[in-house]
Amino acid sequence: MLFTPTVIKNLLKKPATRNYPFVVREPFPNFRGELVIDIEKCIFCGMCERKCPSQCITVDKQAGTWQCDPHACISCGYCRDNCPTKCLTMNDTHRKPMAAKVTWIEQGTPPKPKAKKAAAEKKTDEE
Repeated sequence: MLFTPTVIKNLLKKPATRNYPFVVREPFPNFRGELVIDIEKCIFCGMCERKCPSQCITVDKQAGTWQCDPHACISCGYCRDNCPTKCLTMNDTHRKPMAAKVTWIEQGTPPKPKAKKAAAEKKTDEE
């Protein structure tokens, strides 16, 4: 009988937790969520790969592929901040739970070498 007022009070109160994933809280300001790449803007320079502290990004300039392991990404934003073309962004949503480990692979077209470089390379090939 001693706890009856407390039990009644707790039954009538709003729950302290959310029914996740059905009820999702709004993200905080400046929240760094899921990494997003605009592969059309990417020049495959590899700066994101070099700056990533968790080494979850792999860039292959020859094949024109950009890979990311979303399970290893710590959402620090260093890759986004150091991208020279600003093709990397972070949206304000959490990554959805996954049953299996996946690697995110994007295929793009690497930029063609500049005319001066191509001409210089051609000259050295002829010599």
